[in-house]
Amino acid sequence: MNDIPLSSSELGNLWQAYREKSMMLRTLEYFIEKSNEKETKDILQNVYTIESKNEEKIKNIFKNAGAVIPTAFNEGDVNKDAPQLLDDNYVLMYIRMMSKVLTGLYSLHLGMSYRSDIRNLYTDFTTDTQLIYSTTTQHLLDKGVLTRPPIVPMPKEVKFIENTSYKSGLNPFQQKRALNTVEIGLVYQSLETNITGMQLMTAFEQISQEPDVKKYFKRGKELAKEVVSIMSNLLLESDIPAPVTWGGVINNSTIPPFSDKLMMYNTNLLAMFGLGSNSVGAAFSFRSDLLLKMGSIMTSTFDFAKDGGIILIQHGWMEEPPSS
Repeated sequence: MNDIPLSSSELGNLWQAYREKSMMLRTLEYFIEKSNEKETKDILQNVYTIESKNEEKIKNIFKNAGAVIPTAFNEGDVNKDAPQLLDDNYVLMYIRMMSKVLTGLYSLHLGMSYRSDIRNLYTDFTTDTQLIYSTTTQHLLDKGVLTRPPIVPMPKEVKFIENTSYKSGLNPFQQKRALNTVEIGLVYQSLETNITGMQLMTAFEQISQEPDVKKYFKRGKELAKEVVSIMSNLLLESDIPAPVTWGGVINNSTIPPFSDKLMMYNTNLLAMFGLGSNSVGAAFSFRSDLLLKMGSIMTSTFDFAKDGGIILIQHGWMEEPPSS
């Protein structure tokens, strides 16, 4: 396959995937160093082994294609001597969230790949991230840290929507129907992700060095809090208690284990994932008020991601993708 040149989409996606794995390896180096629990440390070490192997695969493809290897992130972007910032439970919540992000990206990259070795690469990446997701999810469930989505009665008969009022929800004088299970699932996942993201933005704000970066993370925290409030209220309106997802503990250290560059890239990646998730949520929602709320969240998230890109460029942290 090495005699078939990489297509533009394959080159661009591999460039992105390399940066993602480089970032993950730097964060894992710190998390492993500071982990206090053997089982957590073992999980993190296994993830590190998987991601190191996969980063090397991308490097070899670049070398064989005669392409420069991206700078991405190196030892200067992590300080393993910094005090513990996040406890082990939150670290696994973070790794679980990132595995969801990367699974989605690799599925997208697979659909844009034509060389058989590149397709196989993303198939392997997807399998690896699904394994990481499954391992971290089960561990957090076993510890009682992760809350399951709401339980509803099982359906006993097939029903069809008989009235267009099923899609209504904007009229304040009209009672809204209860959320269906598809909508509950989408609302809950947004709630869970934004609680985890809110904690991450709080930690990043605490340790960031540049004033504009610190202000940006504070804005991200407030955006996540707003989404949590919206999604919790949507559940409560349908008489569904909003599950409390335990977010972990942030210690009071202000010594940064990560560079502002790495944290900004990580935040930008999560913002892009949020845009995609809300697009899916809007596409599969039936109630008109849900569509409106998802659209509003997408607008705020887009503006947040756009401004994050500007900060990255202004500080000289935005590596330019390969171009024609």
